[in-house]
Amino acid sequence: MALYESTPGATYKSIAADLGINRATLREWVLRERDRRGVAPAARAGGAASARAGQPAPSADPDERIRQLEARVAELEASERKLATERDILRKAAKYFAGGDELVNRFQFVHDHRDAFGVKRLCQVLGVNRSSYYKWRDRVDARTARQAADRALAEEIRAVHADSDGAYGSPRITAELRADGRRINEKRVARVMRKFSIQGIRLRRRVRTTTPEPSAIPVPDLFQRDFTAPEPGVKYMGDITYLPVGDGEFLYLATVLDCFSRRVVGWSIAGHMRTELVADALRMAARTRGGLDGSIFHSDHGAQYASREFAKLCSELGMTQSMGAVGTSADNAACESFHASLKRETLQGAHCYPGAELCRRTVFRWLTRYNIRRRHSANGQLSPVDFEHRHQQESARLTLAA
Repeated sequence: MALYESTPGATYKSIAADLGINRATLREWVLRERDRRGVAPAARAGGAASARAGQPAPSADPDERIRQLEARVAELEASERKLATERDILRKAAKYFAGGDELVNRFQFVHDHRDAFGVKRLCQVLGVNRSSYYKWRDRVDARTARQAADRALAEEIRAVHADSDGAYGSPRITAELRADGRRINEKRVARVMRKFSIQGIRLRRRVRTTTPEPSAIPVPDLFQRDFTAPEPGVKYMGDITYLPVGDGEFLYLATVLDCFSRRVVGWSIAGHMRTELVADALRMAARTRGGLDGSIFHSDHGAQYASREFAKLCSELGMTQSMGAVGTSADNAACESFHASLKRETLQGAHCYPGAELCRRTVFRWLTRYNIRRRHSANGQLSPVDFEHRHQQESARLTLAA
């Protein structure tokens, strides 16, 4: 009766349902208690008060008063039991939700404690819909099967991730799985990688290695930020990057990339940044391709590339030089991105390589792997060598068809 009187907007039906008693019994108790206390029906606002108007005066019979007091005690005891039950539920829930109070966790809590407290009471205390819980419960088999499938997929992803030395993210891992005949969506791969804490290697800060040559002869920009080519051997690009080996010492890597496939056709590592570093890389490219005559070589305005010695080498090889604007890394963005990927995937979060010799071997291994096996987004997730091979096959088919 006290619960009914103190709950704004309460009805006999709702309070009786909470207490597990009959609605008519509760109504009789309330009316008798009001009669005993001489409370007019209008004391409770709203239409319910007017509906109870005209009640008789409270009875002075001692037996009736005792019966009313006993009923009130029973009501208060029921209310106390309800509060104690809710307190126990919330205490258990506080420990259960330590990892995050999500809706799925609430359904699982109801499922795990349904025998002790009942589904209805648990849903009321936790503020969830009973029908939603039952829908969740009925899908438990499908959910268990999906979790098992996710675990199996995570093992496949870990194998590909480990084979890439921890470098691949979801796009390349998806391409690798599809290449093995797996029909899978990249979004699912990304979700499973997040769920099982599998991730690629993130970028590191870049240190500037480009030193302009003030007396250099101006060279036009023949690329205009177009790092694509219709076929191999037409457009090349090059750059220098630093390789930290500890104690403030560095090695320097010069590379030459083919714009068609992003294949590294030439590279050179040394402990200096003199012109011979970039010249050695370009000579290797000439050996790899069997000649560079008629092609374009694009670089930044570093002193090595702007030197007379390098210009002479380009002329001897039959190449035309191209340079981006001074101080604009975007004009050589493809090479910048390549070097960032190299250091990200070989250093793997470390500040430096463990020694110059190991640095050379690590970079050599990565460059070889990059050309032959590493999937490239610009190539439709094919490696540079595979991309060039496919182009040769298509060209041969077109020639035969003609």
